[in-house]
Amino acid sequence: MSTQCNFAVAILFVAGTFALAADDLKEAKVGDITLKTPASWKQSEPTSSLRLAQFEIPAAEGDKESAELAIFSFGGGGGVQANVDRWIEQFYADGRKSKVTAGKSALGEYVMVDVTGTYKKPVGPPILRKTEAQENARMLAAILAVEGKGNYFLKMTGEKATVTAAAEAFRTSFGGKEADEKALPAE
Repeated sequence: MSTQCNFAVAILFVAGTFALAADDLKEAKVGDITLKTPASWKQSEPTSSLRLAQFEIPAAEGDKESAELAIFSFGGGGGVQANVDRWIEQFYADGRKSKVTAGKSALGEYVMVDVTGTYKKPVGPPILRKTEAQENARMLAAILAVEGKGNYFLKMTGEKATVTAAAEAFRTSFGGKEADEKALPAE
């Protein structure tokens, strides 16, 4: 088979893969917004009365456990910078890397926080504030300002490979695009 033919087959294969991925999305009504999530993300009953919804994201190859996406809305929910700082502080300072960006989606403007390092993973009831160190972790969290509806907080946490594999789908769920985001100061 010629190189040109191989290239054409590769393009068709990739195009088909993206089409299948788009067909794989399902709608999930969360409060006043509708997210588009992969069918492989299992929506479950929220483990806290503060959560509007939560999803289990299957572990990527090599990771031991699934990641979690939790969605909250508290009307205002505090200032953007206070939430950004709180999310970054959920990782130990030693080895932590963070990036903060801003973007626009059909649902509204958003601020995205991307943190890697050792996560202070909550264990047990939130009121106890107990955590355990989860090394090689990543968090993607978005503050989505929905006009007339307040802020929605979407927070995905888990092992780095799993969150990385789900990053594009996370943004797609609310219409965000990494290529269109602008960098903001992280700390």
